[in-house]
Amino acid sequence: MHLTIHDNAEKLGEAAAAKAAEVLDARIREQGKARLVLSTGASQFSFLRALAQERVDWSRVEMFHLDEYVGLPESHPASFRKYLKERFLSFAPVAKAHLVDGEGELDSVLASLSAAIREAPIDLALIGIGENAHIAFNDPPADFDAEEPYKVVELDDACKAQQVREGWFPSAGEVPRQAITMTVPQIMACRTILSCVPYRVKAEAIRRTLEEEVTPLVPASILKRHGDWWLYLDRESASALPDAGKEQQERT
Repeated sequence: MHLTIHDNAEKLGEAAAAKAAEVLDARIREQGKARLVLSTGASQFSFLRALAQERVDWSRVEMFHLDEYVGLPESHPASFRKYLKERFLSFAPVAKAHLVDGEGELDSVLASLSAAIREAPIDLALIGIGENAHIAFNDPPADFDAEEPYKVVELDDACKAQQVREGWFPSAGEVPRQAITMTVPQIMACRTILSCVPYRVKAEAIRRTLEEEVTPLVPASILKRHGDWWLYLDRESASALPDAGKEQQERT
């Protein structure tokens, strides 16, 4: 694990975007193309703003994303397809974008996504960490042994509450009950993982992720087993870590 702690979300985003561009550029030089997975949510705003300033040959990048609500129209403010079109695809003309269609026939959507992502390894994945320590929509207790790359899951109350606090929905009752999510084994199969996790509301999830044993009850804890995981925190999200942990800012 590579851990860095930055003064604020903007500096965190700049550092993570520079690393993401470095990884993508290296893969493009090595193999002529790169495959990318993106996460969404308020925690990714500063990263995506900074990524827009990086020089990447997007025409050689194929993009996937982590999850989408089942049944939510793309026109809804909380739609992750809408989010990515506005905040990523608006500046990154990728070779191909595999957007998760939560309005489609579920078996067909899952089969199509799974077939596409299995065509080659994912070079870089941006994996956020939720307030309940979920990764993608793998809420606790997460399935660490799923066989398929994508699956349909039930969202727990803590996850729904986070969506309301971030302003995506006016109430928990309006958050869809289900979502399509990339599974934990598929996330762990990505060659490099970058996690951008700013803000004080994530401090307890970060503490549990780093201090507790690997367990489905803390889904993000599995990331500690990945061979190339880069965790970007700001002072607020690192605030629940012991002082010794805060001092080890670029530990491996």
